Amino acid sequence: MPPESHTASSIHVTTHVHTDGPIPGPHSLLTLTSSAYGAGGVLIGTFSANLRELPGATLHPTALAGWRTRAEDWLLTRRASRPPGQVANDYAAWVTDLGPRTLFVADPEEPDHLFCYWYLQRFAGRWPFAGTVPATVGAATPWAPPPCPLRGCAPAGAGVRAPAA
Repeated sequence: MPPESHTASSIHVTTHVHTDGPIPGPHSLLTLTSSAYGAGGVLIGTFSANLRELPGATLHPTALAGWRTRAEDWLLTRRASRPPGQVANDYAAWVTDLGPRTLFVADPEEPDHLFCYWYLQRFAGRWPFAGTVPATVGAATPWAPPPCPLRGCAPAGAGVRAPAA
C-alpha cells in the first residue's frame, strides 16, 4: 500500500468495517462499506456487503464481549452475508471501475485498511488502489466516512472530516 499524494483528479475511497477480532485471518471481516468521492468531495458511489466468516476463524474474546451488548447489530452483519472471495472480487471490480487514480483513505487508528488489504490480496489477488492517503489530509478534507447501518456503531472514520455545510 504505497502512499500517494492526493490531487484534485484522484478519487478517494473512505471505508468502514466490522470484524470479529483484531487481525484478519484468525478473525473475519463481517461488513465492508465504502464511499467514493470525486473532485470537491462529491459522492460518486458506494459499496456495501456483509461477508461470511472465514473457515476456521474464531471470534476474539474482546470482540465477543462487544457484540454481546449489540446482538441486533450482530444479526444485521450476518444478514445476506456472502462468501469472502465473492465480496473481495466484487469490491476490487468496483474500485477498478472508479478509475486508475483511486486512493484508499486510511485511518491508522482503525483496522479498516488492514482487513481490506488482506482480503483483497487473499481473495482477489491484488490491491486495486493506486495508493493510500491518511484520513487526516488537512482541515479542508471533503471526504465523509461511509454511513454505517448498525445502530450501536461509533461514528465511522472519526479521523475523516465531513464535508463543510
